[in-house]
Amino acid sequence: MPKSYSEQEKEHIKKRLKEEAAKCLAQFGIRKTTVDEIVKRVKIPKGTFYLFYKSKELLLFDVILEQHDAIEQQMMIAFSDFDLSSGSTEQLANVLFEVFKIMEQNPILKILNSDEIEVLARKLPGDILANHLEHDQSMVEEIFSRLPVKPQIDINSCTAAFRAIYFATLHREGIGEQHYDLSLRLLIQGLLIQMF
Repeated sequence: MPKSYSEQEKEHIKKRLKEEAAKCLAQFGIRKTTVDEIVKRVKIPKGTFYLFYKSKELLLFDVILEQHDAIEQQMMIAFSDFDLSSGSTEQLANVLFEVFKIMEQNPILKILNSDEIEVLARKLPGDILANHLEHDQSMVEEIFSRLPVKPQIDINSCTAAFRAIYFATLHREGIGEQHYDLSLRLLIQGLLIQMF
């Protein structure tokens, strides 16, 4: 019979699970992070883990979403502080460039590559991924609603293009250190020029 935990204990355990899962993700990646390693670090029985998460993937996705949400908040602040009427596309590109650089430095998001994301996505319930993508789409639409986007622009294509730029940040070495920052700026600015 599983132990009964107070609400305070549940909060503490869930917080610790996320903290240690984040450390494991940064150190091992998705594939090599195990429930055994996480529960050992949190010092709880393995059965207790399953009172909080049905699978390792759900916990890891929760950790990734927390990082994602923090960056999303930074992006919303950057956009709300930016006045496009007095600013240029180049200034907006600089704001976005800084957001992408923050994402690039994030140890959790940094280790994710397309293979890792695919492994995680295959093991998550479809509704969880669908809800996340819908949330992302809503956030992008909210940002674009504040900007003078050309009426003929397809927002879904722009969202996909920004996602492609994000994936480019995962391949810095392939792009080349010497040209990476300038290339990233050009991609962002080129997309913005097409949109406005």
